[in-house]
Amino acid sequence: MRVIEGGVTAAAGFTAAGVNCGIKTGRNDFAMVASDIPASAAAMFTTNKVAAAPVVFDKEQLTKTSFISAIVANCGVANACTGERGLQDARDTAAKVSDTLKVKGEQVLVCSTGVIGSFLPMENILKGVELAAAQLSRDGHLDAAKAIMTTDTKSKEIAVEVETAKPAYRIGGMAKGSGMMKPNMATMLVFLTTDANLQPETLNLALRQAVEVSFHRISVDNDTSTNDTVILLANGECGGEEILPDTPEFQEFCDALKYVCIELAKMLVRDGEGTTKLIEIQIKHAASDADALTGARAVADSYLVKTAINGGDPNWGRIIAALGYAGIALTPEKVTLHINGAPILQENFQQPGTRAELRKLLATDTIVIVADLGIGDGQCTFWTSDLSNAYVDINAKYTT
Repeated sequence: MRVIEGGVTAAAGFTAAGVNCGIKTGRNDFAMVASDIPASAAAMFTTNKVAAAPVVFDKEQLTKTSFISAIVANCGVANACTGERGLQDARDTAAKVSDTLKVKGEQVLVCSTGVIGSFLPMENILKGVELAAAQLSRDGHLDAAKAIMTTDTKSKEIAVEVETAKPAYRIGGMAKGSGMMKPNMATMLVFLTTDANLQPETLNLALRQAVEVSFHRISVDNDTSTNDTVILLANGECGGEEILPDTPEFQEFCDALKYVCIELAKMLVRDGEGTTKLIEIQIKHAASDADALTGARAVADSYLVKTAINGGDPNWGRIIAALGYAGIALTPEKVTLHINGAPILQENFQQPGTRAELRKLLATDTIVIVADLGIGDGQCTFWTSDLSNAYVDINAKYTT
């Protein structure tokens, strides 16, 4: 497997476009991703009970068919808490895509991101469909990735080619997300594509495995959005044989998909609102994998840990305290902690190094915290961000 250029259109048979339809000024605000042929589809959505109209609509669409021809997304307006009108606007958007691209209406998915509680400016949205359809191309991946940004400061895309397969296939994707970010999933839109040949049921298995170790393991601010959506399309255009579950080929595909999702997940956290540091939390030798995940989440969500990292303060007491209240099996005297490879806490609370030496470990933009609990075989890796004054400033003025 190797990383390649091309993002969401790296896989054969996919095109994309990003245009300005008038919601935002001076930047792209409407994206379209299309497959030359109906593609197998798998998707996962927010767990928030206040689900936005596009989430409700897309779930309905996927009960009608498991094959999708196009995805469209707008930024600026979330179309959440908009009642029946919001649902009708999602339906009307899909109908416009269907008419414009000459595809079946049930084969269109619709996404939105932005401020909750406002109605979509449908004249702009319908214009966006026409503009994007006219500009679909293999080169449109970056324009599309930019069109779904909200408070993001940079676009997020990646693609890989799996060369060991004969013929080779590609997996690509794009994402948006910066704040309102907490498992399960974050405030994000993620569109993934592959030209490998998988049926919807198999694709769903692969997506759920990948999301579990990526988008379910990131946190910025402990909030869960109303619009979270991850969609994976597979059109088989590489020309290879069908990839079946419980085969080496399926495991290889899952490994490549996990890599793509983990890299996108880390991009989301690194671009978190006000973020200056990406924090990777590794829990080792917990009583179980479930305990490792719970412990990692407790550390990741601790505002005291996040602010300490932001200030360059090696306050390991906040880390072990978070593990202590996480509700997991723990023998405090056995816990050891490392930051960026250097020991900061050894068994029986021994503290190697001076505070000045430890502060130097935090003078980078990537911080790796390893907590070894010393009581089992459970393990987990989780990603979070530091918490800065800029986060408060951004969110205090979000709608103003």
